[in-house]
Amino acid sequence: MSTAEQQPETPESPASDSLLGPADIRELAAVLGVRPTKQKGQNFVIDANTVRRIVRTAGVRPDDVVVEVGPGLGSLTLALLEAADRVVAVEIDDVLAAALPATIEARMPARTDRFALVHSDAMLVTELPGPAPTALVANLPYNVAVPVLLTMLDRFPSIERTLVMVQAEVADRLAAEPGNKVYGVPSVKANWYAHVKRAGSIGRKVFWPAPNVDSGLVSLVRRTEPVKTTASKAEVFAVVDAAFAQRRKTLRAALAGWAGSAAGAEAALVAAGISPQARGESLTVEEFAAIAEHKPAAERAAL
Repeated sequence: MSTAEQQPETPESPASDSLLGPADIRELAAVLGVRPTKQKGQNFVIDANTVRRIVRTAGVRPDDVVVEVGPGLGSLTLALLEAADRVVAVEIDDVLAAALPATIEARMPARTDRFALVHSDAMLVTELPGPAPTALVANLPYNVAVPVLLTMLDRFPSIERTLVMVQAEVADRLAAEPGNKVYGVPSVKANWYAHVKRAGSIGRKVFWPAPNVDSGLVSLVRRTEPVKTTASKAEVFAVVDAAFAQRRKTLRAALAGWAGSAAGAEAALVAAGISPQARGESLTVEEFAAIAEHKPAAERAAL
């Protein structure tokens, strides 16, 4: 267990002058008329120790430009502003987006010029203000965590390091290695972009409202060299999606639709040096890329 994992979680500990504590969060929410909803996946972190732990685990440096998705009431945002050069927060909620700049101004006035807000759905953001982001740190809503993470990594290749807090089950899937029973589409696609590992666990009591599941931290460090393949990302991801759509089947059967026939799938697998009897959960991202390179010509031309 890492040092970060051993840190105690004390949700009733007071915040520093600049960070938000439990009473601050509830008071701010009351003033704004905000009631966290499961539909939006809103669970606000109310513990200053926890947000500082997240920033520390993320390895945020003084020269970092950090993008945060789903800042909510600003708990993590303030801790990031303490450590980073700049923070860009992407918030979809109208009320929360409108209130966040005032919270920054009130709590950390000397850093307001280092903060920018993008009021948008993160899935729709194609550019960010200011210098290119170097890090992504976020408490991601459980219901959209994986697509948001993969979209941000894809659209902003300057992001070198990522630390996200997600549902523990999602954290396990993202960080799973081949052969693990929870290894699947999120695991492979995340590995296309980065080296992924579990970076700690977060209990339920540091959130308001307390969720009915535990949370986990996932660290992603972008590959210094992309996966070596002549296939495109879209071609590789098509193989991944097909393989896990029917994960109980052998790859020969699961990839039959992708290849145009079971025989075509077998030919592609053999050419890639992979047993037709293997299953998707045993393959690395590099092996999926090798399969994509050997897609039958007629099917590949149809893409």
